[in-house]
Amino acid sequence: MKIAVVGTGYVGLVTGTCFADTGNEVTCVDIDQKKVDQLKSGQITIYEPGLDEIFLRNQKDGRLKFTTSLMEGVKGAHVIFLALPTPPDENGSADLKYVLQVADELGKIMQEYAVVVDKSTVPVGTADKVRNALMKHASVQFDIVSNPEFLREGVAVEDFMKPDRIIIGVENDRVKSLMSELYAPFVRSGNPIIYMDLRSAELTKYAANSFLAMKISFMNEIAQLCERLDADVDMVRLGIGSDSRIGKKFLYPGIGVGGSCFPKDIQALVKSASEVDYDFEILNSVIKVNQIQRVHLVSKINRYYAGALSGKHFAVWGLSFKPNTDDIREAPSLYMIDELLKLGATLCAFDPEAMVNAKNYYGAKINFAENQYDALDNADALIIATEWNEFRSPDFNKIADRMKDKVIFDGRNLYANSKMQELGYHYESIGRSAVEKSK
Repeated sequence: MKIAVVGTGYVGLVTGTCFADTGNEVTCVDIDQKKVDQLKSGQITIYEPGLDEIFLRNQKDGRLKFTTSLMEGVKGAHVIFLALPTPPDENGSADLKYVLQVADELGKIMQEYAVVVDKSTVPVGTADKVRNALMKHASVQFDIVSNPEFLREGVAVEDFMKPDRIIIGVENDRVKSLMSELYAPFVRSGNPIIYMDLRSAELTKYAANSFLAMKISFMNEIAQLCERLDADVDMVRLGIGSDSRIGKKFLYPGIGVGGSCFPKDIQALVKSASEVDYDFEILNSVIKVNQIQRVHLVSKINRYYAGALSGKHFAVWGLSFKPNTDDIREAPSLYMIDELLKLGATLCAFDPEAMVNAKNYYGAKINFAENQYDALDNADALIIATEWNEFRSPDFNKIADRMKDKVIFDGRNLYANSKMQELGYHYESIGRSAVEKSK
């Protein structure tokens, strides 16, 4: 099948590459000439484990191509995926300008029947808006599909190749048959393709992400309570996670929800609800809890130093919003760093993959280290913001040798309290009693 993917961000690049890997002829379109040139030369523009191998293989075999020309990209395509950004508008709603601009252009250049698929995360009713934009100029028939993505950064290739489920909003059997053929290689193990109407498919994506964010926020509230009641959130997590009705996933407390999806999608769903005069109280609370949790560790740091943070120097391990990605969008680390800078502290940070993005974001406001241990030099304390595997079993003697004092503030609960007590660290984490440094 011939496929066009408009947009080469996380979703578009993974989608195009994975479809090419099952034998389809894929052309990815992007207006960024520099990015397209990089991709053509074999340089992947995002960090995503496992993507580089299949990207290079399919590009070499001629199944994966790139262009800045929309007309060239969609010529002869049976299916056209719109994988475009939908950033939050000033009022929290999803900004559809990129999606609708491309839909308007498609109407002018489409020369034969094609299925136009909304792959971007879009609010309910977007399919109707895309259809109307196409109809203004289209001289050929087309169909609209809503096919929301559920890719997790860091495991996006695995998620695409072996999905839990595929959600497809369609309007007729012709489109259903075509989409079934396209996705057949990805559901051979029996995981379902769930067909529904367009609006239900659009809402499903927002509902899923908002529910997961709510689950995380609930555990962060439990962690706050544990700290006040001298309980251990890790024990509580194990206790409730063993209940099959609740499950073990998304029960880890931390320093808030980040990334390009959860915060944006929650805001967009709240906005959509308000537009039909519904106050989504639970999600409004999730937003509030997340705002508090993102700087909760700063409160601990400030309390430990009795409010005297001016002149203190901190090492930061982790900048990306989660491990196995270079994405810093809405990363909790940024909110913590910004607060510490306001309070007069200085910082030196290290992240295995997100350094370039962080340097572009901060410039000279903070320092950056070549490795995790170099970041520790002359630091008053270490702050852990992302749970990269290389941070889980560090050399604690080396940490002590490089820092001024044996103090760690851990936003990801990487270490056992008993271990830190044995090593003589002052150690504070999330939802657990602080380990006071031995005198």
